[in-house]
Amino acid sequence: MKIQQNYLKQKSHHVFSMFICFLFFSATQAQKKRIVKEAIPLDSIRLSDPAILADKKTKLYYMTGTGGLLWRSKDLKSWSGPYDIVKTDPNSWMGPNPMIWAAELHFYKNKYYDFATFTSKGKIIDKVGDNNIERRASHILVSDKADGPYVPMKDEIYLPAAKPTLDGTFWVDKDGKPYMIYCYEWLQNGNGTIEKIELKPDLSGSVGEGKLLFKASESPWSREKDANGNDKPNKVTDGPYLFKTGTGRLGMIWTSWIYDVYTQGVAYSKSGTLDGPWIQEKEPITPPNFGHGMLFQTFDGKWLMSVHSHKKVDGKTVRIPKLFEVDLSGDQLVVVKPYIP
Repeated sequence: MKIQQNYLKQKSHHVFSMFICFLFFSATQAQKKRIVKEAIPLDSIRLSDPAILADKKTKLYYMTGTGGLLWRSKDLKSWSGPYDIVKTDPNSWMGPNPMIWAAELHFYKNKYYDFATFTSKGKIIDKVGDNNIERRASHILVSDKADGPYVPMKDEIYLPAAKPTLDGTFWVDKDGKPYMIYCYEWLQNGNGTIEKIELKPDLSGSVGEGKLLFKASESPWSREKDANGNDKPNKVTDGPYLFKTGTGRLGMIWTSWIYDVYTQGVAYSKSGTLDGPWIQEKEPITPPNFGHGMLFQTFDGKWLMSVHSHKKVDGKTVRIPKLFEVDLSGDQLVVVKPYIP
């Protein structure tokens, strides 16, 4: 029971930290002009869920994440920012100042898309145990430029209002159709899932209903303690991201927990499509305390993984972006070593 309480405390602290980031973001949004800094080292930036777009048009790297702000770099070493890039509709379900989690940028058919999780604070859609479930959903904004502004498209919602979803990402499957892959949150269903939903050709809305890909409990490596202190599968799914190996094998990195340690694993699709079945690798793919990863290729062709880690600074938990070199040339993703820009 004590371990379970510690786990819930850790998760609550995770949400609280994101809330503090949101408060900072909301307060600074009200300012007429944000203070932008130059020549910031990557490890000096505090950012959860860092996602990097290598934009071939501008030959710049654009990094975003939780908070929805943007940093720019020519070399991954020295960054400028943060910049405001998100323009949501205050009259939508998100409200005037939504929390923004796990934003990531994608270039598709000559447009730039911001996949992000938005939470309408105080709008309760459900209550499970002692937890009030807030209105939260993965959503997509669009821009003509990598550095925005990113604005809403046609459809007001992509996923059901009564279903808390997060960490949406993008993939075009073998059928040529675009999809959003996202997490259905464990806070409501008790066993977090990763699901897919088809998108309209211009990504302006969704088509049909979501479909289950796999559940958190299918992972052989993630675990937590039950009320009696026995091991059981962890309930959290977090940060899915799709990729293909050099042999064409479809894979997905995703994150959960091993007790109180944030950890990332990988699964591979047996069919080579999003429908799977998804076979989970037995061991985690990154060192402990690194997770919510994504993959991108540098302008000189090197594959990198962007993740964040946690550490305590003056008693507070901070999250720091980190890069790893990866090898995709074979049949599986191999994390090689930390990458120092």
